Amino acid sequence: MPALRRSLLLLALCVSHSAHAGEVRVAVAANFAGPLARIGAGFGAATGHTLAVSSGATGKFYAQIAAGAPFDVLLAADESTPRRLVEAGHAVAGSTFTYAIGQLVLWSARPGLVDDQGAVLASGRYTHLAIANPRTAPYGAAALATLQSLRLAEKLAPRLVTAESIGQTYQFVSTGNAELGFVALSQVSVPGKQLVGSVWRVPGHLYGEIRQDAALLNVGRTNPAAVALLAYLKTEPVRDLIRAYGYGP
Repeated sequence: MPALRRSLLLLALCVSHSAHAGEVRVAVAANFAGPLARIGAGFGAATGHTLAVSSGATGKFYAQIAAGAPFDVLLAADESTPRRLVEAGHAVAGSTFTYAIGQLVLWSARPGLVDDQGAVLASGRYTHLAIANPRTAPYGAAALATLQSLRLAEKLAPRLVTAESIGQTYQFVSTGNAELGFVALSQVSVPGKQLVGSVWRVPGHLYGEIRQDAALLNVGRTNPAAVALLAYLKTEPVRDLIRAYGYGP
């Protein structure tokens, strides 16, 4: 970021801090809830603004926003949902941008169960495989695409446990209700904490790129705190934090 632009941004944040601290109502994809908590703390310290966060499946957020849910900002798990919201007149044209590129992983809370090639999928060493709902959760769609690419979708259909979101998928695996599941790398690779269990980073060619886009929603158009949050997400320290959680730049 050029020095002048960075200075103007910091000045805007400081002015916002000293003048009218406000609240941003954020709908965030479940995979990004952890990073957003860290980002929100820094954002609050820099600006005085606070976040009111709801996390869940991106597809469900689309339905809620279209029905009038009063969110200011959407942090989606895909790029198509923000675009569709703009096209439908529910989000501000020109406000969308990619804030992260997701990484799908196969994870088990049991050390040693998941190998670094994902061969466990074709084995008989587990009973339940958790995935997020492919119809509403982009990471669930990526998980299904992976199984289809590996030609295992039909074989493993009886073992699938479908969760509402990638957050619930993580819960199924962490509690042992499913021995393994497809989750986001950011959910199991937390900066400063040791990885629990075993994991396979699914090669991107098996499911395609997960571009996660942000959008300023119509409700947030006149909310300075919402505009400031989107600007804050583009700063280098925040980008570094997002990368530390395992997302692509």
